[in-house]
Amino acid sequence: MKKQIHARPSYAWLACLALGFSGTSAAQGMFTMHAMEMNDHAAYGTLLVDQLEYTHGYDGNGPRWEAEAWYGRDSDKLWLRTEGEGSRGRINDGDVEAFWNHTVSAFWSTQLGMRHDLGQGTHRNWAAFGVEGLAPYWLELEATGYLSDAGRLAARGRAEYTLRFTQRLMLQPEFEINLYSKNDASQRIGSGVSDAQLGLRLRYEITREFAPYVGVVWSRRFATTAGFARNEREPVFDRQWVAGIRFWF
Repeated sequence: MKKQIHARPSYAWLACLALGFSGTSAAQGMFTMHAMEMNDHAAYGTLLVDQLEYTHGYDGNGPRWEAEAWYGRDSDKLWLRTEGEGSRGRINDGDVEAFWNHTVSAFWSTQLGMRHDLGQGTHRNWAAFGVEGLAPYWLELEATGYLSDAGRLAARGRAEYTLRFTQRLMLQPEFEINLYSKNDASQRIGSGVSDAQLGLRLRYEITREFAPYVGVVWSRRFATTAGFARNEREPVFDRQWVAGIRFWF
């Protein structure tokens, strides 16, 4: 997540105060204030590829990705995100989401949109709604609920934190959990808590926009989802070593 762009408060009145103390005319101060206010409403866009990595684990080797992009103003923007993983030249699991993101406070926003599943099984479409933001102590949180075209319900929660050792070297723990209301044999997903994942990635920022990293990810399937995995002779628990890059522009 690192990822959240938060509404910027207007500091134009501070600029005018500073200009007044420096002897700048009131007219110049008002012009500067107006220019700063106009900039607060400018549209801008960003692409963040948070994870582009290769994994090695009990369940095989393959690529994994997590990325998002947005364009708009501080208060409202179009938000796209995708994540997934593959092996043997195919996508095993993944999705693409499109949201309208609306800022409700300095550090929180609501999201309303759609999700499309990728990979094996039925490619379902879901209506999506959620919140994303920054909690105290710089903990980044994301919670999204889903309603499929077949009447199924799902939910996904994420938490992430960045622990800085230096200005360039940092450790990023990330936790994700997924829940579903019904069994879905075509996607080998069971009702209740289907799976959870904990990752630790150590990255070095060569520049702010580009950082290679290494890490380890532990994943666990639960209940009926674990049963589907056993039937396919796949591990219920997996530990994956990962290496990749993170970049944005």
